[in-house]
Amino acid sequence: METERIVQGEVRDDVIDLGLGHPDPDLLPVAGLERAATAAFERYGTDVLSYGAAAGPPPTIAFICARLALVDARAPTPSEVVVTAGNSHGLEQVLTMTAKPGDVVLVESPTYHLALRILADHPITVVPVPSDEGGMAVTAVEDAIVRLRRQGTRARLLYTVPTFNNPTGVSLGADRRRALVDLAAEEGLTIVEDDVYRELTYTGVTPPSLWSMAPPGTVIRLGSFSKSLSPGLRAGYMTADETLANAAIEGGVLDSGGGISHFASLVVAEYARTGEFDANVTSLRETYAARRDALTRALGAELGDLADWVSPDGGYFVWVTLRRPTDLAALRARAERHGTSFMPGTVFFADGAGGRTSLRLAFSRYPPEMLAEGVRRLAAAVK
Repeated sequence: METERIVQGEVRDDVIDLGLGHPDPDLLPVAGLERAATAAFERYGTDVLSYGAAAGPPPTIAFICARLALVDARAPTPSEVVVTAGNSHGLEQVLTMTAKPGDVVLVESPTYHLALRILADHPITVVPVPSDEGGMAVTAVEDAIVRLRRQGTRARLLYTVPTFNNPTGVSLGADRRRALVDLAAEEGLTIVEDDVYRELTYTGVTPPSLWSMAPPGTVIRLGSFSKSLSPGLRAGYMTADETLANAAIEGGVLDSGGGISHFASLVVAEYARTGEFDANVTSLRETYAARRDALTRALGAELGDLADWVSPDGGYFVWVTLRRPTDLAALRARAERHGTSFMPGTVFFADGAGGRTSLRLAFSRYPPEMLAEGVRRLAAAVK
């Protein structure tokens, strides 16, 4: 009997798919999470399977606060944390709470392509803001605000991935971070900070979140355990000022459902209680750093005279820009015939106007030797 597929995305055995931003299944901490699930049942009994607290399980919230005290510039208080079902759910919840039909949402460009899908589900207007090698241009944000004001409207939200950006890997510099939160506070603009890659630093230093730097109410930060543990847990969190956090907690979804991801979140808390979370993150950092290096070395050997890229300090991705005009659709089809693939740069631009010679390559799913082979196949398709 053929096994029914229950996971996202099709992964062909004969294709090294460098476009897939997924973790390597061999790196998922299966045994540790099994032990944590058993421990959760032993500690809480049937409460594990009951409706939970609207904000999320207190042990999980306590862990989130303690963890952010280690990996960010400021720890939230428990009243500033709401458990989510990962960042996609968190973004959807923020839009539901704060965006009204016809509102304008600024989006850095390029940005996470599936966030653009979530934004498209709402009757809002998305306005892209350009980025450069230093991340989102704060002057461009200011220009957009002024332009919109002249048109008789204003931006309500700004969505950004400022730390180890998806797709570019770039982190917003300290000066730009400060300028951005100051501008947002002055203009009454709420920043939605997608902070999903915070744990995956390969230099030992992760920049402070925008949330940690900003006045209360200026930034809503979305965090997740999808990259540091497992995407299938669908467990994450939102940090916001108490007013915004309470708006989420008192909303119909959390009130009706008894919180989100109650069971999975308790498993996360038990996993962390043993010290395994920290060990797992340390191992992931070492493994992914080696994979990043393998990918960039292969790019230098195979495409050094045909493309440009920057080795990221964290995250999953390398953004490659070819030096010659390229039909990305034709290149992707040719690459797949060679046994590899990539994510075309155009999908990361809200207006579809950018990224016409760029590719997003992920180094998260495959070991170094397969990454090198994938780049060799890609180079053959390019050449």
